[in-house]
Amino acid sequence: MGQRRASGAARLLTAAVWGSGAVLGTILVQSVTGWGSDAQARVINDLAYLPATLLTAALGLWLILKGRLGRRERRAWILFEASFVAQVVAHSASLMQNFLPEQPSYPAFSDYLYTAAIPLVVAGLLMYPVAHRSATERLKLLIDSLIVVAGACMALWYLEIGPLMETPGADPVVILFSTAVPVLDLLLVFALITLLLRRPEAGAAVGLLGGSMALKVVADSTYTIGYVQFGIGFQPGSWPFVLWATGAFFSLLAVHRRLRQDSLAQGQLPGRGRLGWLPYVAVALAYGLLAFAARNQTLFPLGGMIFGAIALTALVIARQVYAQKENRRLAVTDPLTGLSNRALIAERLAELTRQPLREGRHSAVLLIDLDHFKPINDAYGHEAGDAVLKAVATALRAVIRSGDTAGRLGGDEFAVVLPALPHRAVAETIAQRLVDALRTPVIFGDLVLGVEASIGVAFRDETTPDSEQLIAHADAAMYAVKRSGRGSYCVYTPELDTNARDAELRRAVANDELVVHFQPVVDLTGGDRMAVEALVRWNHPTRGLLMPGAFIELAEETGAVIPMGEWVLRDACRQAAGWRTGNPDADGVWLSVNLSARQVMQAGLVETIRGILDETGFPAGRLILELTESVILQPDEQTVARLSELRDMGIGISVDDFGTGYAALSYLRTLPVSVLKIDRSFVEGIDTDPDAYAVAEAVVRLAKAYRLHVVAEGIETAEQARCLVEMGCTYGQGYHFARPMPGPALAEFLAGTSRVGLAS
Repeated sequence: MGQRRASGAARLLTAAVWGSGAVLGTILVQSVTGWGSDAQARVINDLAYLPATLLTAALGLWLILKGRLGRRERRAWILFEASFVAQVVAHSASLMQNFLPEQPSYPAFSDYLYTAAIPLVVAGLLMYPVAHRSATERLKLLIDSLIVVAGACMALWYLEIGPLMETPGADPVVILFSTAVPVLDLLLVFALITLLLRRPEAGAAVGLLGGSMALKVVADSTYTIGYVQFGIGFQPGSWPFVLWATGAFFSLLAVHRRLRQDSLAQGQLPGRGRLGWLPYVAVALAYGLLAFAARNQTLFPLGGMIFGAIALTALVIARQVYAQKENRRLAVTDPLTGLSNRALIAERLAELTRQPLREGRHSAVLLIDLDHFKPINDAYGHEAGDAVLKAVATALRAVIRSGDTAGRLGGDEFAVVLPALPHRAVAETIAQRLVDALRTPVIFGDLVLGVEASIGVAFRDETTPDSEQLIAHADAAMYAVKRSGRGSYCVYTPELDTNARDAELRRAVANDELVVHFQPVVDLTGGDRMAVEALVRWNHPTRGLLMPGAFIELAEETGAVIPMGEWVLRDACRQAAGWRTGNPDADGVWLSVNLSARQVMQAGLVETIRGILDETGFPAGRLILELTESVILQPDEQTVARLSELRDMGIGISVDDFGTGYAALSYLRTLPVSVLKIDRSFVEGIDTDPDAYAVAEAVVRLAKAYRLHVVAEGIETAEQARCLVEMGCTYGQGYHFARPMPGPALAEFLAGTSRVGLAS
């Protein structure tokens, strides 16, 4: 209902705007038909302005009070509003002057108000927020603007200002006022050109306002030149009055357009430069008038100077147009690949999300990240990396359609904007073709460099109100590809939303949806020493029991692993303390709990663990914390201090999945590590493959050299266990001994067994 009411109000406002324009159209009708006397024409002219100027001022005030304007834009529109109000008062005063017994002398009160509105508009145009530019660019634009204005100044001085100042016997006040108008018009031209060259925000609204000012400058100049050069006194109903009326309507359209942008909740976009031709058209018209005024002059010397000035300014304008195009090209092009850069991709995405959704038309963005690119850069140098990036650019150009935009966002990340798709399958087809194309090896000298790409696809729909949300969806889909194996593409679905899944994970912790299972770690030599490893599961309310692979990596990315890790440690310690209470033989069992890299980085880690142990009553001397190799790769001083403090409390420190990463062996000596867990990949095949046996034996002997307890993971057969004992590995876990089980089942497993410490 509210949306329907708002839509109705918008249609009513649009009708009022065009109705006011229709009233202004009576001036054009009067100009064409010549209807009425001069006095009637003046009254009709002033009456026709009132609806449009009043509505312009009212809408301008509404925009200032209710519009979502930034601070600088609000200040500019306040100045515009002051000029609108001045014009309302000026037209009202001019209307009343028609009914006075004696017409006021020139300049009348209304003339002063018309003139006072010009500097207000100039200040507003110069203050309007524009796209960011460097100091060098701003200086260049200032010089270019002054060049064009200088050409206009020459024409106005010759045609208006000079002759006005030489008028014999004229009132000094009249001379001063008459020359002030073209001078202010020159300032208006300068402000207008400067603004348009700097690419204003909310470009359509400012473009209409600029058009209004350009029409005013042309009408002012025509009116004065006609009187000074040819003795023509234009009366209401003549064509300069039509230009002034059209300019007033453009001002009304500008305010209305800016209000519509707010009502549609659209972001402000840089102008596309189409309106940059307006000042040049004004300059061309001024020189046309100059040539017309000088038609009776000889070519020597005045005519030659005029034609020379025209040629000079034309060349300057041509240079400016070319320079603008070249600057635009350089500003939006990636210098290495020749593709669009981040700025142009952002502009295209903003345009994409600004357009209304239409039935049967789809738009999408592809976010592309190269796999295995960094090793190429590190191994073969940046020249090889650049060759790969250029080859990727060539592949992108070959696959995308003519209306699509491919760009490099930075590093090895690319994006493709796909507007106006007939159906969604087209985007997926393009994504698959890109995946296939980017698998083609790159020849660099004697090297054959192979890369692949992970591509995230996101479609523009109701869930993507702006470009940031659209690119975030594509990013989520791209990282889903990386998590699932790389070298493919994935279309975004709400399930991939990292923020939503992070919130879901945190709710799972708060709602006790997590459960802890335990897997025994046994003495391979037949002794009675034992430990148990705590393994988290997620009892999802709709997806059932989820293994860690379905959520741990995401929890690491978002930070949800910190509260999750604390919950697991607390629950595991609570259950293990319960076993000790109910089964005296379980006193010697060690409890092993995984500690994430993010947890290790927490300043309050030691206090948190100490608090959990105090709360649950589980002894620190029977707890082992398992760290991944990434934690010990390059530990900082704070990490070493925290681990040492935990070791001083009696807690054992274990390195999990050893051999799968790039851990430096020297850190095994400097860190307070007591247990080394060999990854299952070293255990697989040791009973059938001599090479696998030799590698596993080397790892076991390495751990022994560092005086570490060795635990082998993933033991599935008795023969694998025998081989490990033969190597000197004392402890192991795997399906051969027991699968992970809930706490109560583990308590039964421990019943009647006497244990001795594993990491003593």
